[in-house]
Amino acid sequence: MILVTGATGHIGNVLVRQLLARQLKVRALVLPGEDLAPLADLEVEIVQGDVLDPGNLAQVLQGVDAVFHLAGLISIMPGKNEIVHRVNVEGTRNVIRAAAQAGVRRMVYTSSIHALHHAPHGITIDERIPFDPQHVLGAYDRSKAEASLLVQDAACLGLDAVIACPTGVIGPFDYRGSEMGHLIHDAMRPGPKFLLDGAYDFVDVRDVAQGLILAGERGRKGEAYILSGEQISLAGIIDAVQRVTGLHHIKLQFPMPLVRLAALFGPWYYRITKNKPRLTPYALTTVTSNSVISNAKARQELGYSPRSLNISIRDTVLWFSGQRLKISMF
Repeated sequence: MILVTGATGHIGNVLVRQLLARQLKVRALVLPGEDLAPLADLEVEIVQGDVLDPGNLAQVLQGVDAVFHLAGLISIMPGKNEIVHRVNVEGTRNVIRAAAQAGVRRMVYTSSIHALHHAPHGITIDERIPFDPQHVLGAYDRSKAEASLLVQDAACLGLDAVIACPTGVIGPFDYRGSEMGHLIHDAMRPGPKFLLDGAYDFVDVRDVAQGLILAGERGRKGEAYILSGEQISLAGIIDAVQRVTGLHHIKLQFPMPLVRLAALFGPWYYRITKNKPRLTPYALTTVTSNSVISNAKARQELGYSPRSLNISIRDTVLWFSGQRLKISMF
């Protein structure tokens, strides 16, 4: 039996699909009352629970051979965020303890490229760069770095655990509307497109799920593996969407000083309107930061081989186009 926490998330539901395709039995941990649309019609055992409830985890992990821990919260807002810390750090601590007590054969933790020390331009980012909770852009980065260190410590104490660090994730089955899902979905609509001068490394969600499985099968205990894809500009993503849809938009690029000013006021706006954050100092810093990222270690040790982003963007557009029900996030 394979346990997947965070199974309804973008990576989580795709991972469940790939595990099932391998004829494996999968148990999905979901929050009580959570929308199960991403797992609809899948032959998966669904159990309700919370990574913040150690007692519940002990029951959930009974009979489990391996656990893929993906449950977590993402935030691009500035400042401290207690719930992000609790879920991402304390939740991971609880999963580690429960997995050790249950005698789980292997644990695969999904961290993030943002958990690593932020290397300046001119340096290739790889696994030699340490997890760094001290020099971070926000609460999310700190929480993923702290959680990753917990997993490494647990591996030193005997838990057979590995860590995977995806970059920016795009791709189909994006039921909840990720940040990049919003960008691609917006680019599918007619009308002018407002851009900023930025780029990042993005990877297909299906390749991330495959990388997690490979890490579970071939990863070395206590090691971290970067699951990256290709570096592409935000304008390049818009262009790739246009090639699929046949639409040709007017692209308007704002001056960077104006974008930085808007980003400063962004968090205030999102807190007042309760809208999902899009442009914040964190988001802006991310797409203007160093994104020369190597996946050589994952290729060599795991057999990881991500597909072209042109294919990923095409399939994402086709998936959004094929959704009969309107996804509320959009």
